[in-house]
Amino acid sequence: MIKNIILGIKEYAGAFELISKLKLWRYFVIPILISLVTAILIGIEAYVLSDNIGAYISKIWIWEFGKDTFTSISNFIGGLSVLIIGLIFYKHIIMAFSAPFMTPVSEKIEQHFYGDLKHLHRKTTNTQQLIRGIRINIRNLAKELLITMPLLLLKFIPLVNIFSTFALFIVQAYYAGFGNIDYTLERHFNYKKSINFIDENKGFAIGNGIVFMLFLLIPFIGIILVLPLSVTAASTRTLKILHNNAPLTYEK
Repeated sequence: MIKNIILGIKEYAGAFELISKLKLWRYFVIPILISLVTAILIGIEAYVLSDNIGAYISKIWIWEFGKDTFTSISNFIGGLSVLIIGLIFYKHIIMAFSAPFMTPVSEKIEQHFYGDLKHLHRKTTNTQQLIRGIRINIRNLAKELLITMPLLLLKFIPLVNIFSTFALFIVQAYYAGFGNIDYTLERHFNYKKSINFIDENKGFAIGNGIVFMLFLLIPFIGIILVLPLSVTAASTRTLKILHNNAPLTYEK
């Protein structure tokens, strides 16, 4: 697991150079716009809701003693909860609607390293790619929210909240890597086989997603570069795994 996490992270090293070499930037124009608009809308919503949620949480404390302290903690957790849930929605929205633009990127990378293998690929249209992207991300969104909610409740417990912060980050990273990897798997595997592939390569997904999440901490530039670099890194590593499992085939 640790080894695969490191390999997933290291794959970013040559991503920028590869994008420039293969002239892939043009494929990222619309996904970057989707990313920027989504980030702005979610940021505005998070700003509006954070105080309201904090105030709602603080009502749980019915006693007078410690009321101010609990209110402060509630406001912090409310803001943090909105931020985390906002990041979850942001991630899945941009991944779902960027699918038709990311598949050609992965295909160009595969052609560059392994030659023209279109005869081995599943034949799908842009609409089918979009539908699959939405389907995958709705599934992942539901699962991620189901895991995230209990972890957010642990924020109220001292010391335990340190573990919950780390766990939340890893969960977000895993599902970010999941989405990035699936842009390549779409050409080779059906829906079920793709999920099985990522289950078998969790460390790789987490490693790719860790850098994805760290990029989002960089104001503005992070939002612009996060998809190009993370998708390129994920595609390169996924293709290495697939082509090491020769003969290369696909599932209908």
